[in-house]
Formats: sequence, structure tokens, C-alpha cells
Amino acid sequence: MIASSILPAVIDQLSTLQVHALFLCERLDLRALATTEPLSTNPFTVRSGQGGWAVLFRYGVVVLFNLEPIEQAAFVASLAPFMSQPFSQPKTETVAVRVRSQNFDRLENGEIYLESMSLERLQVIAEILAKSVVLDHYETEVSSIFGSIEPLATAIQGDGKKRPRNRDLLHHIGGTLLIQHRMVGLVEIGEKPETLWELPEFDRLYSRLEEEYELRDRLRAVDRKLALISRTAETALELIQHDSSQRVEWYIVILIVVEILLTLYQLFWLKGV
Repeated sequence: MIASSILPAVIDQLSTLQVHALFLCERLDLRALATTEPLSTNPFTVRSGQGGWAVLFRYGVVVLFNLEPIEQAAFVASLAPFMSQPFSQPKTETVAVRVRSQNFDRLENGEIYLESMSLERLQVIAEILAKSVVLDHYETEVSSIFGSIEPLATAIQGDGKKRPRNRDLLHHIGGTLLIQHRMVGLVEIGEKPETLWELPEFDRLYSRLEEEYELRDRLRAVDRKLALISRTAETALELIQHDSSQRVEWYIVILIVVEILLTLYQLFWLKGV
């Protein structure tokens, strides 16, 4: 909930500000940060710098408002003790937010236009940017994994000189499941944030920005790639296991034949001697 009695008064006076979203790590320990007297707990919002503030998400994203570059660097550095598995090259997204009297609540020419500045509106923007930068991260990661599909498909076709190992295939399957868990279970990219239940008047703003940033379309595209990667790896694994099963069957047949030959040898040859 928003602590309205301590809302930064500077927000109402702003006509434009810069917003920076950074996907810093896999998890951010917000419980350890609860002692900082947040402006809001859902989403977790704190003051930062001389006249700025930050919205933090447990899945590792920080959205910074109205901060100078030096202030941004200092704030991110202060979060280091609370990060789990930080990224060496965090994904970032930047956008300018401006107040406009007409055609507001929309993304236009790379800028977001609002009817007026308020902490609630900016928190909605933070939710959108956080999900967008997470999608950007996993779009890049999935694209790199997607390059492994061709050799797997070639191996299934039987044209590959070297078949993939079971361990590699299980790694691909596990990786796709982990990405799906993070996007759906932790970030909940396809779901509306809980704050909209308390602030339904901002549902229109969220829906419009969600459409402008194509969150659902991008999520579906990533899901399709993940499904193809997983299906290809599973098919290759099944074929390898089938081939292994066939080899075992042939070994058993050979052993049976050898045993029969030895038995015949003992019955006829040794008996004749």
C-alpha cells in the first residue's frame, strides 16, 4: 500500500522526467530493505538521490525515476548486498515521461505521455518497464539457445556426425523449464499486478502501456520458441534412448545365440570326443 502522508511532493511539480529500468539479478531481497521506510510496499518504492525514487521488484529489477547518472550508480551499488546472482551485463531500458493535456496515457515516439504526474501512475509505468526489461533479457537468452535447435534437428534426421549427449539434451530441457518458471511464476509477465486491484482507475493506463510495449505478443513469441526447443530436445532424447534400448536388445540376442552355440558344442562335439 502507498503511504500517502509521505508521498514526494516534487512529483506533482514535474512536467518531465527520465526513467531507467535495470534487470540487475535473479532475485532481490526486499525483506532486508524493509527498514528503509518505503513510500510503498506494493510495489516496493523508496526515495533515492536528491529528488528521485526507485521501485524495486523481488525478481531483480529496479526502476529509477528522476535520478542523475551518479545517483543511479550509487543507488545500484548500495543494492549489491541484497542481490542474488547478479548479472555481469544487466539489461536496461530508458524512457522519458511527460505531462500532456491531451492524447495522454500513451507511448509515442519512444516517450510516455500522462495526464498528470502521480506516484501511482509512475508505479504502473514501473510495472510495465520491469516486465519489458525482463522479457528483453529472456528474448536474448532464448535466441542464443534457439541456435542449438539446428544441430539437434540434424541429429534427429540422422545426418549429424556427432549425436548430442543425454546430459546436453537434459540441460536444454531444464533450461527452458527454468526460464518459463521465472517468467510465469516469478515475474508473472502475462498477469496484471496486484496494485490494480486496489487502484482500478489505473487499469486503463496499464492496459494501454502493456499493448504499446507488446508484452503479451513478446511473451507468446518467447513461449513458442521455448516450446520448440523443449520439444526438439525431448524428441532427440527419446530417439537416443530408443537406439540405446535397441542396442541392449541386440546384445541380449547375441548373448542368447552364444549361449546356445556353447550348449550345442558341449552336447555334440565334446560328447563325440
